[in-house]
Amino acid sequence: MPDFPRGFELAEALTAAARQLHDTVTPHSTMSTAVDLAVRLVPGAEHAVISEAERGTHFRTLAWSDEVVRTAHDSRPGSDSAPYWDHLWHAPVVRVADSESDAGGSVLAGLGLRSALALRLRADKRRLTVLTVYAGKPHAFDDAATRIGRLFTAHVGLALDSVTVREQLTEAMHTRDLIGQATGILMERLNMDATEAFDSLVRASQRENVKLRDLARRIVDANHTT
Repeated sequence: MPDFPRGFELAEALTAAARQLHDTVTPHSTMSTAVDLAVRLVPGAEHAVISEAERGTHFRTLAWSDEVVRTAHDSRPGSDSAPYWDHLWHAPVVRVADSESDAGGSVLAGLGLRSALALRLRADKRRLTVLTVYAGKPHAFDDAATRIGRLFTAHVGLALDSVTVREQLTEAMHTRDLIGQATGILMERLNMDATEAFDSLVRASQRENVKLRDLARRIVDANHTT
């Protein structure tokens, strides 16, 4: 694995990683790129996974470098498979030095994952997103690996925020165009002006308890088949 104690090599590696992350076009592709880069960038890392939890209700694995770590994250956080998760609601980083000796680490140890470095990506009162890297030997992640991991996750977080905003803007533009098309169809069919057609669309959405976007898509799709 590369060794980045200080200086330009680390800066260049993180800059290159940031470019790759910002070239992705969806949150999923950003996270998939992130787990691959984490294995290459974080000293000692052999596997990486990004997971998300909601307090007491939901846990899912979002991206993984291989099936070993996907298996390790099949259970809910706080269970035997991820004993460090509870701490991540309160701390940005948790290190598991040796899963064979840490309480609750038997699942990790059974999969050959002796060390873990869990880095919080996003957190609010209800939802927690974490990047975790693993190694097959104990005590694989020292303070230098932790610092590099935190720098890397900062770039991942920025890239995720950016691609999420782009995706939302793209969806908003698509929705606007769809509603415009549906309004035009109603204007033509019902001999209405634009305001009347749009108001009719809104009333139908409320009456049928259907999102305006979905109703507009239905009208546009039906028009294309006639």
